[in-house]
Amino acid sequence: MNLKSTSSNDESLADMAIYDFPRGPYPTRVRIALAEKAMEPRVKFELVDLYKGDHKRPTFMAEKNYSGTVPVLQLRDGTYIAECTAITEYLDWLDGTPTLTGSTPLIRAKIHMMNKRAELELLDPISVYFHHATPGLGPDVELYQNEEWGIRQREKAERGMQYFNDVLETQAYVAGDEFSMADITVIAGLLFASYVKVEVPQTCTALKAWHERVMARPSVRRQPAFAGQ
Repeated sequence: MNLKSTSSNDESLADMAIYDFPRGPYPTRVRIALAEKAMEPRVKFELVDLYKGDHKRPTFMAEKNYSGTVPVLQLRDGTYIAECTAITEYLDWLDGTPTLTGSTPLIRAKIHMMNKRAELELLDPISVYFHHATPGLGPDVELYQNEEWGIRQREKAERGMQYFNDVLETQAYVAGDEFSMADITVIAGLLFASYVKVEVPQTCTALKAWHERVMARPSVRRQPAFAGQ
C-alpha cells in the first residue's frame, strides 16, 4: 500500500497507516495517543467497517491481524503492529521522549500494571457485555452470544468503576501524578460504557471528576468518538 496516496492529514508527511473504526473505543485509545504525541500528520487512516465484519474477513486476519481486531498499525516497511498497548508503546518511544508509557523502570511498571487492570476490570468486560448481552455488531458478526456471561461482565465493569474511583481519590491520574496510557484505557472503558448505557455509579465522585478533567484535554475531546458529547 502506498502510504502517501491519500490522507486526512498532510499526505506528504504520512509514513504510517492505521486500520481502525473511528468511533470505536479501542481505536480511540490509539487516536488519543497520536494526538498527545502530535503524530496525527504522520498517519493515514484506513476505515475497517466493524458492522460489515471487515475485521473478521480471512484476508484481513491473514494479512494484518490474526486476532481479527482493530486498530492495527502498518509501518512503511510493511510491518503490522496490533494491540493498543503495543501500538501506544511504539508510538510513545518513536520520538525518544516517552510521555504515555513511562521513562523510568518504576513509572513504566506502574503504568503497565494500571493499564492492564483498566483492560481487565473495565474495558474488556464492557466489550464482552456489548458482544454477548446486546445486539452488538449484529447477527452477521455476532455468531455466538451468551447473555448470562455478558451480564456478569457488566457487573464486573461496574465493580471496576468503583475500584478506579478509589484509586483516583488519592492521586491525580490512574497510574500516578501524570496522564498516561492507563488513563487513556479508562477513558475508552467509560466511552464504551456510555455506548451500552452502563452508567458510572453516583457514588464514584472521584472517577466522575477525573473524567470531566481528562475530557477537557484537546487530545481527547476532538476525537470522532466524542462528537456531540
